[in-house]
Amino acid sequence: MKKNNPFTLTFGKQPVEYISRYENTDSIMSTFQADHPVSQTYLIEGVRGSGKTVLMTTISKELSASDQWVIVDLNATQDLLYDLAAKLTDSCRRMPDLLKTGFTVSVAGFGLGMNTDHAPREASGVITEIFNVLKKRNKRVLITIDEVVISRAMRRFASEFQIFVRNDYPIFLLMTGLYENIYAIQNDPALTFLLRAPKIRLEPLSINQITKQYASIFRIDLSKANHLAVITKGYAFAFQALGMLYYEYGESLSLDEILSRLDDMLDDFVYRKIWEGLSGQERTILRSLTEKPAKVQELCRNISMTSATFSRYRDRLIKCGLLISTQHGYISLALPRFSEVTRLYELIQEVPHP
Repeated sequence: MKKNNPFTLTFGKQPVEYISRYENTDSIMSTFQADHPVSQTYLIEGVRGSGKTVLMTTISKELSASDQWVIVDLNATQDLLYDLAAKLTDSCRRMPDLLKTGFTVSVAGFGLGMNTDHAPREASGVITEIFNVLKKRNKRVLITIDEVVISRAMRRFASEFQIFVRNDYPIFLLMTGLYENIYAIQNDPALTFLLRAPKIRLEPLSINQITKQYASIFRIDLSKANHLAVITKGYAFAFQALGMLYYEYGESLSLDEILSRLDDMLDDFVYRKIWEGLSGQERTILRSLTEKPAKVQELCRNISMTSATFSRYRDRLIKCGLLISTQHGYISLALPRFSEVTRLYELIQEVPHP
């Protein structure tokens, strides 16, 4: 096995070799860095493994290079307000003379602060005080939340965030999530302000850029590199997984053997989780597709589904990033080797128990 593989399967980690999403990055960066931002919130939506967290991490790293920005990464499974209060306090402690002596915050019953003799305060009060200090110092705060889900903590956090924005505090929010979770959050009565937030739905990576990177890294001709790139369909996880496998085994295994290992990785890391979240009708539609585009009329006839019913499921599967419609009347699978991997789920389920 070769050392220093430039590819990685670690979700959220910015790999050594990755395809930059220049347009998406520029849209968010230019908005947040503007003197008068048109929005202080951005949502990044995409299927598992599409690169949502990597894009968010890239933006976070670029902004953190400036001393004007304070970056706070929140955990969606925690109490977001208390988490924000604690992490803001910790970040500000690293800035000389920013917080006065006696500043304290209590999180989950544990006192944190420069003087723990003072009584703990509510998280929102602590956050407000910090924001007042940061505003006077002309500093901005970027709050990131990865893989958001609807919850009581999210509703409480969002309500407070709206108040912070109305009070003209220099705070910005960047969140990532699956289509269904972003949809639920935007349509929750307590979070409707997020309907106005700009949303980026991640598209497949550029096949041309993948081709050039594969050709350069593997030192192969463009034709062979393009063949590998097309296999990935621009899916970020597949770009990394196939790259990692080819880097390690391209000289010792056949392409079919490498693709077999790729299927195992897609199954283990992503596709099984995606499959478990689908309804029976959605699975029926996806099972009936191969890697080639299918004519909608014929597909509906084959699975005994009316066009009206099919349209409803098709629209959702497209928004979830599982289907694409490249030409009128046709659909195809958006993810690479999805039919090869998921057809085994049905076969395994049909094997009788002893």
